[in-house]
Amino acid sequence: MELFSLHGRRALITGSSRGIGWQTAQMFAAAGAKVVLNGRDDKTLAERRDSLLAQGHDADIVAFDVSDPDQVVARCREFIDRTGPIDILVSNAGAPFRKSLADTSLDDWRQVMDSHVASAFALAQLLAPTMATNGHGRIIIMSSLMGSVSRPNNTAYSAAKAAINGLVRALAAELGADGITCNAIAPGWILTDATQNLHEDPEWDNFIVGRNALKRWGRPEEIAAAALFLAADSGAFVTGQVLTVDGGLSAIV
Repeated sequence: MELFSLHGRRALITGSSRGIGWQTAQMFAAAGAKVVLNGRDDKTLAERRDSLLAQGHDADIVAFDVSDPDQVVARCREFIDRTGPIDILVSNAGAPFRKSLADTSLDDWRQVMDSHVASAFALAQLLAPTMATNGHGRIIIMSSLMGSVSRPNNTAYSAAKAAINGLVRALAAELGADGITCNAIAPGWILTDATQNLHEDPEWDNFIVGRNALKRWGRPEEIAAAALFLAADSGAFVTGQVLTVDGGLSAIV
């Protein structure tokens, strides 16, 4: 089990006050990492931190909005200067966005790109130098199945996730010699607060359950487990990859 240990590591997980991010934070903490929780609401973050501390884990918080990359860098730089370096980045935050091409404004487009892609780039750029100095780092960015396939009314979101797939390959090529691995995770349909409305819609629910090989929705902890694999020594020789976790949906014609 040492292959899956994160003892002595510090992990920043964006968007970790709920859903996949929160499950990832709990799993990383259980594996021994000090987790740095991120979100926009200080009160919610403090409650999550206190929950981890009560379980005997080590946790801290840093609040910022990933749709503002300048704020991301400023807050993270201040936090790191105060508390120490980050070994593992899980860039998970990024709101869902479903609008038609005609209804998507340029401001919408920029916000989607900023929250999903620019924030991940900015964090990687900020954290990579210290990771390189230490000879170890893990950068994991949350992509989506919609980065390789798409549906109507998904233009901006699919484009952002496709950009993430390219970003991790470029980062892997540039940072590998410094001991830093860079990968993406591409979830399929995962049941979270953000997808609850689709789960409650019989037509959508039947489509999603019927479309994948396992005939069910994915669970947030199943994505967290994939992140743990990539963050720990278990994933030490995996870089530049997009790990698809979709219940076999993309394998079926």
